[in-house]
Amino acid sequence: MTTQIAETVLDEHAADLLFREGRTANTFTDDIVTDEQLRAIWDLAKMGPTAFNSQPLRVTWVRDGEPRERLVRHMARGNQAKTVAAPVVAVLSYDTRWHRRFDDFMPGMPERTAPMAENFAANEALSHQIANNNANMQAGYFVLAVRALGLDAGPMSGFDAAGLDADFFPDGSQKSFAVINIGHAAEDAWGPAKPRFSFEDATTTL
Repeated sequence: MTTQIAETVLDEHAADLLFREGRTANTFTDDIVTDEQLRAIWDLAKMGPTAFNSQPLRVTWVRDGEPRERLVRHMARGNQAKTVAAPVVAVLSYDTRWHRRFDDFMPGMPERTAPMAENFAANEALSHQIANNNANMQAGYFVLAVRALGLDAGPMSGFDAAGLDADFFPDGSQKSFAVINIGHAAEDAWGPAKPRFSFEDATTTL
């Protein structure tokens, strides 16, 4: 048996950018984030694995004007100023009706997918659990995609999700779970580095 060396196949700069030195940004420069960059973020993030290839994550990009004002009203007080100032904001939600699209994400297998879609449609709690779990996984891919494109992300969970959903998704088709500010981090964007749990603290080998 060959012993594998514990080294990344990424170069060190890429590993630093994505993981070791990537930080949550709280302030941003005035540099514009283009529509092409937003598309590139999605084109990377969408490639991460999800159950059944279900891809329940939905992204609502919020730029300026009235949509940004509406969004800010739903943010916790401590997150409002940074949400006002970010070049662009992404509202992450999951598709509550994801199971209706089996033919799109698992094409060519109607004998399997039709019964599965029916089962999920009949069990709303399970359907929402799967959507929420997998969309949250996709949110991790999303943050890495932002960093991979040389941008910085400021993910936040401090907001009134029920109020935001009633405002932005009144038909109940989406449920929000995160809001992410995106741009180029300003010089004062970082707070003090917070500790990460060690291998011994957080893992168990059976």
